[in-house]
Amino acid sequence: MRRNSSPLELEITAAKIRRNVLDICRQRGGYAAQGVALADIAATLYFDELRPDGEGWFKDRFVLSNGHDAIMTYAALAETGHYSLDDLRRINADGSWVDQSPIEGQLGFEMTAGSLGQGPSQSAGLAWALRQQGSDARVYCLFSDGELQEGNTWEGAMFAGHQRLDNLCYIVDNNDMQASGHAADVMGVEPVDAKFEAFGFAARRISGTDVQELMDTFGAARATKDKPFVMICDTRLWDGIDCLQKALPMAHYTAKGAVDWDAGLADINAALAELETQHER
Repeated sequence: MRRNSSPLELEITAAKIRRNVLDICRQRGGYAAQGVALADIAATLYFDELRPDGEGWFKDRFVLSNGHDAIMTYAALAETGHYSLDDLRRINADGSWVDQSPIEGQLGFEMTAGSLGQGPSQSAGLAWALRQQGSDARVYCLFSDGELQEGNTWEGAMFAGHQRLDNLCYIVDNNDMQASGHAADVMGVEPVDAKFEAFGFAARRISGTDVQELMDTFGAARATKDKPFVMICDTRLWDGIDCLQKALPMAHYTAKGAVDWDAGLADINAALAELETQHER
């Protein structure tokens, strides 16, 4: 049974995840802009969509393909209580076990990420194997729009469509930014929805920061039969923290001294306080 969280509760959780991202990345820098932008997806996924297994983890499986977005997972699992912020603040420090790009077997990570484009194929294989085992577990895979430039992504999509893997949901972080600039300038990938539909998917394009729309789309994915589902989530770097979005709108990796972390924390704490006030009314 899913948890039936309210949209406002998930917005509060997303704000806390954004705060955690800044708290972690301010120590040594990191992929903070992406983690902040993905907070609403993370909140909806971990706190409403993924079913608990009754043993302190999740029955459904989440595959993170773009390893540099691990900061999103760390920040979300700090809110679930699976990670401590004290440990996460040592990310990438000498002697720390918290890696910026995670490895298979680390809590919360199904695969070793970092070589882009592998998640869509690995998650399709995982979904197929679970179906063969008679499991009703679902598989969710998050990957970036830049990974749509990788051939392996489309091999996975072709397999998923051919096998009619209706237990598989792809989540595309469509922010039109990668290390070399705008994705549309490096190698255009649009129209994303039409391409996936041609591979046998049901596709829906949504805002990646609208919690209600995310909840509705996850519901549509569960209701879809005989084909996999892809949700193309339009996001912008730093979504949810205006002052950082204005200061560094094209950030890929954010160095420790590149932004005013205190200003960002003040911004998100003010937004969080307003959301909590609404919740108390």
